[in-house]
Amino acid sequence: MKINWGTGIVIAFALFMSFILFFVFKVQSDSKYDNELVVEKYYLKEQTFEKQMEKEQNAHDMSEAVKITTSENGIMIAFPDGFDISKINGKVSLYRPSNKKLDFEIPISLSSPHLLIPKSNLVGGRWDISIDWSYEGKEFLSKETILY
Repeated sequence: MKINWGTGIVIAFALFMSFILFFVFKVQSDSKYDNELVVEKYYLKEQTFEKQMEKEQNAHDMSEAVKITTSENGIMIAFPDGFDISKINGKVSLYRPSNKKLDFEIPISLSSPHLLIPKSNLVGGRWDISIDWSYEGKEFLSKETILY
């Protein structure tokens, strides 16, 4: 049996399309490749964007910013020295872009100007840290991405 050019091209296209469809079905059916939204309630979160920008501007206008550093014990968050730590309220959100199940929040409860997020709560890789806090009625939002 002799195959001409037209038949060969059709066979090649059919094999290529089968190859692509195999991977599409594999990604859609395997839970390892979970296609979830980055943020739950995306549109509700978008409505609070203006307030978020105002908080970020307040944090940017501070003379001394919140410092986030990594250490062998975990992630250290240092608040400005001139602030009364008993008046600082808020939460620290840690977001893991690669796995939603690793995201968590920690309420800010300080006995010193530093907050330590223990190494036991963290997995190596990229973390997006968002510190939403208030001091004497003024709200701040500090964001940073770190590799731990």
